[in-house]
Amino acid sequence: MIFCVEDDNGIRDLILYTLHAAGFEAVGFSDGASFLDALREGTPELVLLDIMLPGEDGISILKRLRAEGNPVPVIMATAKGTEYDKVIGLDLGADDYLAKPFGMMEMVSRVKAVLRRVSPAGKREILSLCGIQMDTAQHMVVADGKRVELTFKEYELLRKFMENPGRVFTRDQLLGSIWGDGYIGETRTVDVHIGTLRTKLGRCGDCIETVRGVGYRLEAEK
Repeated sequence: MIFCVEDDNGIRDLILYTLHAAGFEAVGFSDGASFLDALREGTPELVLLDIMLPGEDGISILKRLRAEGNPVPVIMATAKGTEYDKVIGLDLGADDYLAKPFGMMEMVSRVKAVLRRVSPAGKREILSLCGIQMDTAQHMVVADGKRVELTFKEYELLRKFMENPGRVFTRDQLLGSIWGDGYIGETRTVDVHIGTLRTKLGRCGDCIETVRGVGYRLEAEK
């Protein structure tokens, strides 16, 4: 999940549309207060944070996050385009920056680059099962020889299964692991994402088995 903090409605909507089209899940916030409220409910994988915001500005928000020890990756966005803003943001712990106006493809490229850098594995790993290949460094999935575009949650579900072939996960386990313990929602969310994941994987999706009354598992051979 990516959080986008941008007070301009048009820019925010365009960013969210582009991120969704690139396979990411993303939500937007028009000010720091609503963003910080959402952050208390769960930590995203990355934050796109505008410097110029109503109320508390982006620099102050970043300083607060780092003072609290929150390591969430942050890409700062500024309309000023000055070296001062860039240096201050990076010194406070920003992972990258974008100077407005920026292109949407550049934004997606920087998002992917930061996510690769902060990946827990820190190295390239290829998982291969049931006709599916997952490159964890490139965040890329190939099924039956064709590249598959997945949302972040679909990708994390598939990775969970591929790292634990044959293991059965309950819906509650998947919900807590992928969405976080603070997520407020129903286990039906898992079923919906499993359904879309199977569809996108084509015939390889048949390897994700429903274990009646329990949950789901991925079989190495089908």
